[in-house]
Amino acid sequence: MLFYDLVNKKEKLAVIGLGYVGMPIAVAFGKKVDVIGFDLNEKKIDLYKSGIDPTNEVGNEAIKQSAVDFTSDETKLREAKFHIVAVPTPINLDKTPDLTPVEGASVIIGRNLTKGSIVVYESTVYPGVTEDICIPILEKESGLKCGVDFKVGYSPERINPGDKVHTLDKIIKIVSGIDNESLEEIAGVYELVIEAGVHKASSIKVAEAAKVVENSQRDINIAFMNELAMVFDRMNIDTKDVIEAMNTKWNALKFNPGLVGGHCIGVDPYYFLYEAEKLGYHSQIILSGRKINDGMGEFVANAIIKELIIANKVVKQSKVVIFGMTFKENCPDIRNSKVSDIILSLKEYGIEPVVVDPHADADEAFNQYGIQLADLTEIKDADCLVFAVAHNEFNNFKVDDISKLFKESPTEEKVIVDVKSILNKQDIKKLGYRYWSL
Repeated sequence: MLFYDLVNKKEKLAVIGLGYVGMPIAVAFGKKVDVIGFDLNEKKIDLYKSGIDPTNEVGNEAIKQSAVDFTSDETKLREAKFHIVAVPTPINLDKTPDLTPVEGASVIIGRNLTKGSIVVYESTVYPGVTEDICIPILEKESGLKCGVDFKVGYSPERINPGDKVHTLDKIIKIVSGIDNESLEEIAGVYELVIEAGVHKASSIKVAEAAKVVENSQRDINIAFMNELAMVFDRMNIDTKDVIEAMNTKWNALKFNPGLVGGHCIGVDPYYFLYEAEKLGYHSQIILSGRKINDGMGEFVANAIIKELIIANKVVKQSKVVIFGMTFKENCPDIRNSKVSDIILSLKEYGIEPVVVDPHADADEAFNQYGIQLADLTEIKDADCLVFAVAHNEFNNFKVDDISKLFKESPTEEKVIVDVKSILNKQDIKKLGYRYWSL
């Protein structure tokens, strides 16, 4: 069995795609078996070889101690028999799935595939992609026959970037295979590193569907809270106070309003919608939730403009400072960050906001969004402070720290927009600031 050959280090395991998902997987398996970590990004490979973790998922020390063979040479994949594909699956501008990365990975693996191999996809896809799109590519490029010369499985990634509690090993892993034999092999291999155990799905399509549905469920629940926040804003009711009261009931779901971005929740529902519409079903709930969440950046921007006007500020001349660019707190990932929607909306009013984020990579922010990140020490003479991401550095702000960032003007003309409700509202209002929270 391939499992025993891996454990006895007669065969190797390869991880294709070394981002926020693939790199922790490679490092975890590297403690148990011989691992080849492959990525086309040579700069990223050089960082890993130098012991630097740009994702902050496992830390520099874990990278330095890892025995993973990091490489951008695809021919090294010929040394492996068990392949894990962890490349991103984004969406196009028209919200349709962009399968280019997973198709490209399939081409690379296919032309380096050997008999007796198993290929497991972790990238989020709609039901049917693994069997209808990926397997044909593998067969074409390798000249081998799936089910005879090699096997395929699907095991959706469930890593939560930046989460140091629900780590890879503590999250139950869904596994599936093209047949019972491959299912058992794949389950056994993942059980080497997943302490929480595995769940054997009845088919690859079930495993694919489970991934897009679990994130769609979260998306819908957050959309409901976002809609409530917009209504409560008109009612002049504090949403946070309502949530705190509601959460005293034992079965409250404890969701909060906010910006829904990132590579999963803000993307996966569109994969599900795409396949459903191909089959003639037009979603009502999921699509409505997506529309609400996609509009939250503009809603926050409009709130900023409203508060500036009430504070007697000339909108176009106002200096707005946004704290946070990443899609979530204490994480360097800026993919699909909805903070960019706030920025774009403010620019429509002639405002060029200053953006501060100690976790985001300055080059990535500029390349992806055209945003030049500023250092916190450079911030002064602000008219409005927008706390968009709840990084620890921002959570620790004291009232005195905040007051130094504003320009000299009457306190009631100083605006604070607290998207994540990280500040003490009573303390801020007591000092006379204009304060708004989602």
